Amino acid sequence: MDSQLAERTETPTVSGRVVAAMTFATGAVIANLYYAQPLEDTLAHAFSAHTSSIGLINTVLQVGYAVGLATLVPLGDLLERRRLLVTMLAVASCGMLLMTVAPSLAVFGAAAAVVGVSSVAVQVIVPFASHLAGKGQHGRIVSTVMSGLLMGILLSRTVSGVIADLFGWRAVFGLGAALTASVAVVLWRELPVVAPMVSLRYPALLASVLVLLREEPVLRIRIIHGALTFASFSVFWASAGFLLAREPYGWSEATIGAFALFGAAGALAARYAGRLVDKGYSPRATTGIWVAMMALSYVLIGLGAESAVALAIGVVFMDMGCQATHINNQNLIFPLRPEARSRLNTAYMVFYFIAAAIGSALSAVIYAEWGWTGVSILGGVLPALSFLVWVWEYTRSRRPVPVAA
Repeated sequence: MDSQLAERTETPTVSGRVVAAMTFATGAVIANLYYAQPLEDTLAHAFSAHTSSIGLINTVLQVGYAVGLATLVPLGDLLERRRLLVTMLAVASCGMLLMTVAPSLAVFGAAAAVVGVSSVAVQVIVPFASHLAGKGQHGRIVSTVMSGLLMGILLSRTVSGVIADLFGWRAVFGLGAALTASVAVVLWRELPVVAPMVSLRYPALLASVLVLLREEPVLRIRIIHGALTFASFSVFWASAGFLLAREPYGWSEATIGAFALFGAAGALAARYAGRLVDKGYSPRATTGIWVAMMALSYVLIGLGAESAVALAIGVVFMDMGCQATHINNQNLIFPLRPEARSRLNTAYMVFYFIAAAIGSALSAVIYAEWGWTGVSILGGVLPALSFLVWVWEYTRSRRPVPVAA
């Protein structure tokens, strides 16, 4: 594999304005996947469809995203990234525009599939940011760009609900189309042109992702940490709406959406993890702190069945632990093969989002059977398993290597 990779020694530097543009871009584009979630009932009435049919739209968006992760993100190592990003964002903007004017549910669903596949542009941006970062900047820059992504996930539901209340559901997707188009323009103006680092045929490029999985044990371990923590994150957010809509809370949809701001606070706090990396702290070592914090946060989240204060504090620590672990993971995997950052991200993120889907499904089932206590136990067990993996990993890495006689 290495014989086919053309290493570049020169790495462009990155300005604060470019980092800000990338951060805004990840949040604005990833939000496209989540605008429809709080609008299911509204869309069902608009298209005279059953709520189960509308639920399939969110599935289409997520499946499309998974397809894009597997098939498009690796192109970030093969093609010039700025041109690739702008092309993907132009397609995503057109898809959002079609969702805005869709005359039927079938057209709306087809447009959603296009949006799901093309919105993986965000997963090209993150390794690109790592590539552009100078020495001693990787942790800060990756954590900053990733904070934009998680903010987009958390705040998209709030924005969707507010805009729909004020201007109608079509305005939500129109806003998404305009934001995505503006992101394409900004990135075209701000991003540098960096020549691709590999020369492979497309089938070989995809096959090389499997080679990376086989040859890089650090990648496999980090996939486990990422999958367990993001599954836990999804366990909480998949059922939080049910808890907050019922007694003793009985909150409105707008209030429930605003609760996501506590998660956003945790996401912003997690940028500290990136700064620790730049200061020389081992991301492998600090992972144990973050996953332990995440597991313990579910004690407070469990108490949140009766206490909004406990729930809010628990969510801040839970989201902080999840995001910080993710930042550590990416700071460990991207340096493994600098010429293959997009493919490393593909391998990692495919499992990351599969785990999220499984976590959401398990959360719904367990909430129906065992309520919020069951959800809290499941959410806490997953990062606890990650902590056990970390103990094994860290203990193993510190064992003395036998010296041959």
